[in-house]
Amino acid sequence: MSVSDESMARQSWALVTGGARRVGEAIVRTLHARGENVMIHCLGSVEAAGELARELDARRPGSTVVLQADLGQPGGPESLAEQARTVSPRLALLVNNASRFYPTPVGEVDGEAWKDLMGSNVRGAFFLCQALAPALAGGAIVNIVDIHARRPMPRFPVYSMAKAALEMMTRSLALELAPEVRVNGVSPGAVMWPEGEQSEQEREALLAKVALGRLGTPEDVATAVAWLGLDAPYVTGQVVAVDGGRSLNM
Repeated sequence: MSVSDESMARQSWALVTGGARRVGEAIVRTLHARGENVMIHCLGSVEAAGELARELDARRPGSTVVLQADLGQPGGPESLAEQARTVSPRLALLVNNASRFYPTPVGEVDGEAWKDLMGSNVRGAFFLCQALAPALAGGAIVNIVDIHARRPMPRFPVYSMAKAALEMMTRSLALELAPEVRVNGVSPGAVMWPEGEQSEQEREALLAKVALGRLGTPEDVATAVAWLGLDAPYVTGQVVAVDGGRSLNM
């Protein structure tokens, strides 16, 4: 390892899965602005991840790196963990944000959809936490859950079940990894409209149930992640709803 590599490894690093776009990108930007160096994980969004890394590196050279792995596949989490340890043997923060999201109406669910949604939303996160637990000693894990982990979303039963499992994983790992690693979660509500078709009437109906009367932003989620990950040393095993009060009307 060169002198520059040794210096890089000694710096404080965070790993954000699914960090190239949308909420993941906001989390990467917020943590970087807080002084963290960030490993940006992606699967297919390699170009977007590279552009983000180059932009942030221009502000602080050597502060980002792009890692690629399919967390839904066997061996994917372990591959990502090994890549992360190559960058730095210690991590200050792991943010499990990577997720797949699409409807699975009962009667149309097949094994591939089950494997894909469970793998990307909970299986990959669990095995990544397990693989990186020694490197996270003294640090934290923040899982991006969903308010629908507690109240199912119509036509999305498998996604809802996967996020419910992720919420229980958050609490279980908080117990299992204590006192060395804090583990918490953030449950976003209406923060960004899902990619794809959605009518104006559907959007208005959803916002009518949000106490604050507006759509949230990715930065709202990112701020909560940064607080739980960096600023809350006596908080573990908690899942914080960032939903503008949507969960009051579910």
